[in-house]
Amino acid sequence: MAPMVDIMFLLLIFFMVATIYAQWETKMGINIPTADSGQRGEREQGEIIINMDTKGRIFINDQQMSRDRLETLLTRIRKNYKNQPVIIRADAKTAHEDVISVLDICRKVDIWNVAFSTLPEGNKSGN
Repeated sequence: MAPMVDIMFLLLIFFMVATIYAQWETKMGINIPTADSGQRGEREQGEIIINMDTKGRIFINDQQMSRDRLETLLTRIRKNYKNQPVIIRADAKTAHEDVISVLDICRKVDIWNVAFSTLPEGNKSGN
């Protein structure tokens, strides 16, 4: 019984830490574009949030990465999780070409569960 209690405490700590990282992901100073149909969707377990700044740089977990490194990372994740959810949080001023290059990487590694982060019209703060 004691080992079961230990496992439950470890799981509790894991989920608490995971929640904190999910909150940090959305506080990078990126101004999310607004859309008429923008609404808060349900969060999916294990989703990867890809942040893109105005210069087209890619960040995951507050670490900048190249497109090649992103492709390698997504390839390894895709091997283990077939329906891996990905959210692309691009700044409103990010070049369309940069966003499409990340979308193309997702397609190349066979990730289809991709969403774009937007805010409802009238809500201009994306932080």
